[in-house]
Amino acid sequence: MSFKQFEFKSQITTNINSCGYEHPTPIQEQAIPRILAGKDLLGLAQTGTGKTAAFALPIIEELTNSPRGKVRVLVVAPTRELAEQINESFRELAEGTGLRTVAVYGGVGKKPQLDAFKRGVDIVIACPGRLLDHLNNHGLKLDKVTTLVLDEADQMFDMGFFPDIRRILKHLPQKRQTLLFSATMPADIKKLADETLTNPEEIRIKLEQPLDLISQALYPVSKRQKSALLLHILKHNPVDGSTLIFTRTKYGAKNLAKKLLKAKFSATALQGNMSQNQRKKALNGFRDGTFSILVATDIAARGIDVSLVAQVVNFDLPSTAEAYTHRIGRTGRARRSGRAVSFICFDDKAMVKAIEKLQGRSIEKVTVDGFAMATKTEAPQKQQRRPASKRSKPHQPGQQKNRSGNKSKAKRKPTPGKSRNVFGVG
Repeated sequence: MSFKQFEFKSQITTNINSCGYEHPTPIQEQAIPRILAGKDLLGLAQTGTGKTAAFALPIIEELTNSPRGKVRVLVVAPTRELAEQINESFRELAEGTGLRTVAVYGGVGKKPQLDAFKRGVDIVIACPGRLLDHLNNHGLKLDKVTTLVLDEADQMFDMGFFPDIRRILKHLPQKRQTLLFSATMPADIKKLADETLTNPEEIRIKLEQPLDLISQALYPVSKRQKSALLLHILKHNPVDGSTLIFTRTKYGAKNLAKKLLKAKFSATALQGNMSQNQRKKALNGFRDGTFSILVATDIAARGIDVSLVAQVVNFDLPSTAEAYTHRIGRTGRARRSGRAVSFICFDDKAMVKAIEKLQGRSIEKVTVDGFAMATKTEAPQKQQRRPASKRSKPHQPGQQKNRSGNKSKAKRKPTPGKSRNVFGVG
């Protein structure tokens, strides 16, 4: 099955190809035609199933046929990170259509958001708290909204946002299309669905379990030794094919790719804040073999469909067991064997248990000489020291001090480990 069956406009089809989407995921197959038909939808799906594109694509298709400049779509998300991710997805998939989007959340100034409202936006992706601030201060009107999306409703419930959601609903037209997505369906989510949805279509999607062709291994290691262990594995246990490495942060992905390049590996990074051209260049280079290693965050890696990934490395474990399953499922495809390597630190023990519980089996632990897990929680790794020209100048009389009595100082680069057998063969 391909995206051609949905008969999207040519510009949207071009954007789908540019994002690297080759085949619709199960939730996209089921949700897109229902949303295009104007149905309310209750989607039970985990993160990593492709649900953002499942609602973004049909929404963009419909908006291209409507007047511009008024908020017609509201997407409510629990966290700033998710709001940014959804906003970026809409921007990529709506490239060249003239549709305007804005992400709205707290912790940043209100003025840029208000300015965006005044210029005119079609799609608002918002966290509940800041959205209510704008509504209560009459900075935003939602009376023209035709589609409401409530994403990760179970997480919004866990964070105590349901009272805010109900207040937001009062600002929306009663006649609208509503799409609600949740990973689970406890009683409170069911109650909210009953309140907000009208004759909804229900979709249940489960993440695929790891294939038997994927060999999994856990490598105990301290945080400061992760990079050295990665280099050891890549040098002494190479795979016949490409390697996809996951990190937790954009900085981590960029920094790790630099280390790999310095070690003479053909590597590139895929980060959430890259331009579309940079993202396309990195992804195409990984596909055609220009780069044998791609370092990415979960957000940046969404939509990647590379059939011949030989190895997945979890440099940092993900935040959920389901996300782990989705990550390693990128290898072992097309009836080929694959390898999943995961680095585990002291604080990852609970996540390892959750992953093994989800799979119903234990995962092999592999130790390598010279590498070991710390025996207690480790302090966060220090950031790389800034160039001297960018460091804070010495405190001068009359300058404002921080609570410690000093101006902010650049953090030092971690001291390299000693050369005592850090590349010992295990």
